[in-house]
Amino acid sequence: MLLIKNIMTLLQVRDDSPQYVAGPAMKTLPSIDHAFLLVDEGKIVDYGEMENCPKISNAEQIDATGKIVLPSWCDSHTHIVYAGNREGEFVDRINGMTYQEIAENGGGILNSAKKLQATSIEDLYDQSKKRLEEVILMGTGAVEIKSGYGLTKDAELKMLRVIKMLKENYDIPIKATFLGAHAIPQEFKGNKLGYLAMLIEEILPVIAEESLAEYIDIFCEKGYFTVEDTELIMEAGKRFGLTPKIHVNQFTSIGGVGAGVKHSALSVDHLEVMTDEDISALEGSDTMPVALPSCSFFLSIPYTPARKMIDRGLALALATDYNPGSTPSGNMNFVVSTACIKMKMTPEEAINAATINGAYAMGLENEVGSITIGKRANFIITEKVNSLGFLPYSFGKNHIDSVYLNGKKQVF
Repeated sequence: MLLIKNIMTLLQVRDDSPQYVAGPAMKTLPSIDHAFLLVDEGKIVDYGEMENCPKISNAEQIDATGKIVLPSWCDSHTHIVYAGNREGEFVDRINGMTYQEIAENGGGILNSAKKLQATSIEDLYDQSKKRLEEVILMGTGAVEIKSGYGLTKDAELKMLRVIKMLKENYDIPIKATFLGAHAIPQEFKGNKLGYLAMLIEEILPVIAEESLAEYIDIFCEKGYFTVEDTELIMEAGKRFGLTPKIHVNQFTSIGGVGAGVKHSALSVDHLEVMTDEDISALEGSDTMPVALPSCSFFLSIPYTPARKMIDRGLALALATDYNPGSTPSGNMNFVVSTACIKMKMTPEEAINAATINGAYAMGLENEVGSITIGKRANFIITEKVNSLGFLPYSFGKNHIDSVYLNGKKQVF
């Protein structure tokens, strides 16, 4: 049993947690000042004002005077199982090449795929677990991990098996997504439908047999996959029990958002380019829009128009997009700060987007994302800070004292 006392502010306190928050409700972040939090057997069992704090002699006790306690970050979009890095392309972009030009010259996703195909499953696991431990210590308490840097049957399955190994060896909730349709490999150049058929006919049956993924994804974008391709993949995934998610509207708007809503995608992710038609398609749906501001920062591309979307009544989640090419960072603290600085989200909106809405975007809204009795005790204790607003304001430091998963302090 763990009792945290004298908490300056306990954030995201929801007695009856909704699935997600949207529109004006995103500005509200319920909190209790001078609070306590009680954890038992890995779950939240009580909380409230200190004047109502239970007197328990056999509990481990922590004094959180001057500190904020909040749910751990829920990062619903990552690619942290990858091999090597792509720092050379970083320099190429500084020297004037665009992301698309690098990809057309055999770089980008194809570069990562070549490295991953040559990496053993043991080495890939060792590289990936270091990244997972890194993001946990930065406050992430639930994460989705995609394949997509394999682009062959063997390499894609290798990625998904590594994700499964991480699930088995770490306390953090992990969701796996099959993103075989991330790019078209060289051996299928000019035969996109043949590649999609291979994904559907050869890989999906193995994924279903070995329970290797919960979700299916595709990069719906000019030069990659069309809306028709996207619908084909989403329908195929559903036949094998996989819920759709989509990479969409990163560089152009071609109708993928509407297709995602039509096929009940759990989330549509990126959304740097959003038309009024795209926003209208999301209105009234349960598909979660997910913004990836550190990708916009790293590639110097537009940011998701969060203000416009929230003011139109939409929900929004925030995630890192941690990957070797466009976002080599899994720091959700930076994501929250960047959302406030560049996307004009309030601190309350950004924290809602990075906790409760992020949990929903992974199908984990009943387990994590808020301080609610019965949910996992996955939370962050900050250092001594002035206020909630100080966390995104002071963007160069994470201000984390400790991170707990299932009520256990994380140390690696």
